[in-house]
Amino acid sequence: MAKEGTEIAEETEQMMEPDNPVCAVVDSKEMRAVVLTGFGGINKLKVTKKPMPEPQGGEVKIRVKACGLNFLDLMVRQGNIDNPPKTPLVPGFECSGIVESVGENTKGFEIGDRVMAFVNYSAWAEVVCTPLDFVHKIPDDMTFPEAAAFSMNFVAAYMMLFEVANLREGMSVLVHSAGGAVGQAVAQLCSTVPNVTVFGTASPFKHEAIKHSVTHLFDRNIDYVPEVKKISPDGVDIVLDCLCGENTGKGLTLLKPMGTYILYGSSNMVTGETKSFFSFAKSWWQVEKVNPIKLYEENKVIAGFSLLNLLFKQGGCNQVKTAVQKLLSLYDQKKIKPVVDSLWALEEVKEAMQRIHDRGNIGKLILDVEKSPTPLVSESS
Repeated sequence: MAKEGTEIAEETEQMMEPDNPVCAVVDSKEMRAVVLTGFGGINKLKVTKKPMPEPQGGEVKIRVKACGLNFLDLMVRQGNIDNPPKTPLVPGFECSGIVESVGENTKGFEIGDRVMAFVNYSAWAEVVCTPLDFVHKIPDDMTFPEAAAFSMNFVAAYMMLFEVANLREGMSVLVHSAGGAVGQAVAQLCSTVPNVTVFGTASPFKHEAIKHSVTHLFDRNIDYVPEVKKISPDGVDIVLDCLCGENTGKGLTLLKPMGTYILYGSSNMVTGETKSFFSFAKSWWQVEKVNPIKLYEENKVIAGFSLLNLLFKQGGCNQVKTAVQKLLSLYDQKKIKPVVDSLWALEEVKEAMQRIHDRGNIGKLILDVEKSPTPLVSESS
């Protein structure tokens, strides 16, 4: 079962290698892009000029306005994922912008459309091309930073809560990293269902800012299991775990009968700036080895969720489209709204990535393609 524990953690982070780029370069024009030159620390990232891509049949070319930065991007930078792609590469999996052109046989989009898109790498650039199935129009009142903060996090949160765990009235949810972009999306979506109790863990300095969105908030550094059970002796109905390691066993312990534990990340494997075999081994060792017979006896469900795998490897575009439509309806009804932590220029990607590494963000970090770097101010001035 030790191998099984490792595979669960790895599968939540793996994705397609960009062996077959979605755009062919047929134009001599250049664009700015963030390039990962090799796996390791933040010094492996640089902004450089690259040839601008043009759309192939069935693809949409997007003039990018904003890109989302996720913890997974940090793990990609470290090479801390299963079957990492070859470097150099342009990182990033989501962006928003304006349709600049479309390839042959590409219907449903016109030049000038405001869109958000999923991209199989290459999102952190001034221009991207991606298949039309991964592109979604956005409301007129949704800003580009909001759109870049919307796609991955809200879709993942929605599908885990409603498609996998079947969230219903009166249920309870435990979510880790409640102050992050997914955590805040989970909290907002839970508020759309009557009488849902949300338990959250987060760094203490975030508590004041997010206390309104979570019913019960705990310090991420304490043992939250007895604290949850003081409030809900029977446990919770849903556990959403992006940490892995020892939290897997704790989450299963807290599940009520008929409850669902979902692993969707393994951020506990990230400790230092570069990949750490010790952190990986420790996290793997701490994962409770799941006994199917015990799950059967206790009426508990354990699941994994990787939105990128669903999109790029498992043909889940239609499922994602349905989720996006439902989410945009909730946005139009003013029931949900992406939380943007901060905007960063492409040239500030190192500082942005350090902020997410330090777990300093509340909501989503956004790379604003049109933003100029913030000048450094000396202490003497």
